Parts: sequence; structure tokens; C-alpha cells
Amino acid sequence: MPAGVRPYFERAPIAALLLGMSSGFPFAMIASTLTTRLAEAGIDKKAVTAFALGILIYSLKPIWAPVVDKARIPLLAGLIGQRRAWLVVAAAMVMVSVAWLGATDPSADLGSTIAAALAVAFSGATYDIVIDAVRIESLTTRQLGVGSGMAQYGWRIGSAGAGALVLFVASRAGWSIGYLSATLFALPALAAGWLVGEPAGHVETVSRRGLAAVREAVIGPLADFARREGAGVVLLFILIHKMGDTIANLSFRLLFHDLGFTKDEVATYDIGFGLVAYLVGLFVGGVVYTRIGMKRAVLVGLVLIALSNLSFSVLAAYGHSTLGLAAAIGFENFASSLGDVAIVAYLSALCNLRFTATQFALLSSARAILGRFVSGTTAGTLIERVGYVDFYMLTACITLPGIFLYLYMLRRGLVEEVTAE
Repeated sequence: MPAGVRPYFERAPIAALLLGMSSGFPFAMIASTLTTRLAEAGIDKKAVTAFALGILIYSLKPIWAPVVDKARIPLLAGLIGQRRAWLVVAAAMVMVSVAWLGATDPSADLGSTIAAALAVAFSGATYDIVIDAVRIESLTTRQLGVGSGMAQYGWRIGSAGAGALVLFVASRAGWSIGYLSATLFALPALAAGWLVGEPAGHVETVSRRGLAAVREAVIGPLADFARREGAGVVLLFILIHKMGDTIANLSFRLLFHDLGFTKDEVATYDIGFGLVAYLVGLFVGGVVYTRIGMKRAVLVGLVLIALSNLSFSVLAAYGHSTLGLAAAIGFENFASSLGDVAIVAYLSALCNLRFTATQFALLSSARAILGRFVSGTTAGTLIERVGYVDFYMLTACITLPGIFLYLYMLRRGLVEEVTAE
């Protein structure tokens, strides 16, 4: 087997694919599928976009990531290991909360839907903490780039597959059965845990008590990152580089609804065709990453992501067109996945294996926290005031500071300086 292809058939990268599938599923239930459901129920735009504040819980996961990183599940951890025990517990949490969300009726009791959505966000974020730790600790340095791409393949398959399944089943059997059927996507991560066992790279530190335990679990990961040269600049880049893209992504389903696209059209073009474009982008991103290296691959991805938001301005101006929908979704997914291959690999390289779960939770959450906050508080109002065309042009402009800051990081040599030893 050719050397460039061989890593894709090794256990750890295949496990990363399965882990990504389970990671993408709960996020899709509240980031896109729920938006379609709320719009169909007649909930106004401000209330719909306010649900992005629920997604903000994903950005708060560093708060409880130290617990997942260090706490042992009684009995179960002794039988199958600390990481795999948390996989089982988090999977059960996700399945129960998604089933609850499907059983609510937003038009009759919006409060119950909000509570269920928050439960999905919390359980999904907890699952992400464990999944990211297992992925990073199972991969060798040689497999890091391939594992990053495979995890994103899985994330998109899980997100798109679960989202499409809910829409197709809901059209025929109702939302409750649709959400219940999607809970099967929580299982691939458990299969990954069986495939690779307890991660070889997992470092269990000596158990401490009291304030010493708090310092080890909470302060230790932050201090380790903060003491690196240029850590503040890199953290600022992580905070702002994806802001415009996040704001735009959380409003796509509103645009599709207002342009008159049916659920089947959304499932076919947004989810189905978008998945194909995303997978192609990951493959091309892997080639670009290999040919030009991580630093320049990140820059190419940042520029493409900025341009992709403009395609939705064109779609909004043109109106209902399945060809236009396919083109806009195709370019957006291709650009996002190409850029994320290098960006996620870079975030993984920043993590010290002593604090894998906590540090990756911090870095991955920082990527989206500002975009989710702005989307949840002002996106709906902005759309109503300026319209979709100007709104998406504005999101493209918001990506520019991240590009300029990354160019500064390249010039100062900070991209490599901050990576973990």
C-alpha cells in the first residue's frame, strides 16, 4: 500500500473517523435541525437565533473539562479504563437528551424545548471533551494530520447523516421519531473505544486532594499554555479567526426557510450535496497540507472561508434556486473543510498530553465562542434590519482581522513557537 494512503487504514485514524461521527451528531440536532423545526413552528427570527446561546454551552466546556480529564467513573473506570468509561457515560447522556428534545413541542411549550436543547448542548459538549481527548491520545505524531482529517470526515458524516435522517423521518413519522432514530449516531464512538482500547498516550497523574487537586486539574493546563512565548497572540487568533464563519453558519437554515426551500430540498442539497463537497474539501485539504505544510495551508483555508460567505449573499439576492443552493453550500463546505484540516491539526499540536482534554476543550471552544455569542444576541436583529445580502457580506468582512493577525504570527514565527513540547 502506498505510504501516503497507508495511515488511513490504521486503527487510530479509523477510530478518529468513528469518534468524529458521534461528535457531529448532537451538535447538528441543535445547530441546524432545530432551526428548521422552530421556523416551521412559526417562531420568530429573534427567538430562533437566540437558541445559538444554547450552542454557546459548547464554548463553555473548559469549565468542566478538568473533571472529565481527571475524575474516574466508579467501578466502570476500573473495568475498561478512565477514557472509555467516560465515553459510555457521555453517550448515554446524549441519547437521553436528544430523545427528550424530540418529544417536546416548541409551538405549545417553548420552555421545554429550550431546556431540552440546553441538555443536548451540555451532554454533547461533554461527549466532545472525551472524544477529543481519546482522538489526540490515540494518534502518534505521524498520524496527527491524517487523524485530524479523518475526525472531520466523521464529524461531517455524523452531522449530515443524523440531520438528514431526522428530516426524512420527521416528514413521514413526526419529529419525535425522527430525533429518536438519530440517537444511533452516538454509538460509533463506543466502537472506536473498543477498537483502540484505552488510549496509549493517556497520562494519568498522581491523584491529589484538596487545593492541590484543583491546581493540578484547573490551573495546571492554563499555566502550561500561558507560559509559552506568544501564547496570548495565538489565543487571540483562535478567538477571532472563525467568528464571521460561525455567525453565517448559524443562520443558513433561516435563509433557506425564507427563500421557500422544502425540507426535502434542504436535506438533499444542504446536507447531501454539502456532505460531498465537505468530503472533497477534506481530501484536497490533506493534499494541500502535505504539499505546502501546515502554516501556508492554514492561510489558504482562512482566505477561502472568508470568500465562502459571499456566496450566500449571491443566493439571497437571486432567490429560490436549487442550483444556487447547491453552489453556495458546495463552496462553503469545501472551503471550511479544507481550512479545518490544517487548523484542527494545529490546535491538536498545541496540547500537552498531560492535559489533553482540558487544553483542547479550551482551544476548540475559543474558536467559536464569540461567533456563537454574537449570533445568539444580534444576528436575528441584523438580518431584519439590513437583509440577508448585506448580512453575509458583513460576516465576510469580520473574517479579515483573523487573516491579518495570522500573517503577523507567521512573520514573528509564533505559529511554531507555541506548540507543545
